[in-house]
Amino acid sequence: MNITGNTILITGGGTGIGRGLAEALHTAGNTVIIVGRRPAPLQAVTAAHPGMHFALLDIDDAFALRDFADRILVEHPGLNVLINDAGIMRVERVLAGPEALAVAEATITTNLLGPIRLTSALLPQLLAQPQAAVVNVSSGLAFVPRADTPTYSATKAAIHSYSISLRHQLRDTAVQVIEVAPPLVATDLTPGQRDNPRAMPLEDFIRESMGLLAADPEAAEILVERVKSLRTAEATGRFATMFDLINPR
Repeated sequence: MNITGNTILITGGGTGIGRGLAEALHTAGNTVIIVGRRPAPLQAVTAAHPGMHFALLDIDDAFALRDFADRILVEHPGLNVLINDAGIMRVERVLAGPEALAVAEATITTNLLGPIRLTSALLPQLLAQPQAAVVNVSSGLAFVPRADTPTYSATKAAIHSYSISLRHQLRDTAVQVIEVAPPLVATDLTPGQRDNPRAMPLEDFIRESMGLLAADPEAAEILVERVKSLRTAEATGRFATMFDLINPR
């Protein structure tokens, strides 16, 4: 993926990693459309970056999503990059019964069904472009789960697997499939995460990720140094060690 000259739609673009990517890609010379449920964060980002666009979408609403895809393509017919970043991460107490199940179902809808549905809705548009990309944001927890967020970790593992299969099916097209797997990053994804001393500063994560993408436009995975110990844990025989580090007894 070239890092300039695209028209890019980013879900979850009002906050966190989505916002960081949106700002960096806007600065790099792309037309950027940020998407989310809440207007206030989206308006704040676009006000700070003239020329950036925003659109409202509840990624959980399958019917609204189809209408949204039709509308966004009328407004931005050159759209050629989709970044699936929107996601939720909630602690689940599996012994809590129905309450834990409700959290799990909501997480699957947002983190897994949302990206799959939006990718499906926009794929005909992407296939019609001379160069295009689907960028799926997974997580280091796709490879070594955090036990108190089991469904979040599972959805990110599913996004990893989905990205591999999608890439294979699109191998003879002009649509590239890229997976970005962040480590723990200082955002507001979970309470207190922004101030966690173990979290990678958001600015550092965005800078390193953009550098990796610029250095290798054909990359299938964007892996900053901090996430590699998770990504390679099973292959290097360190899974149990990394699991215990994330999930102390």
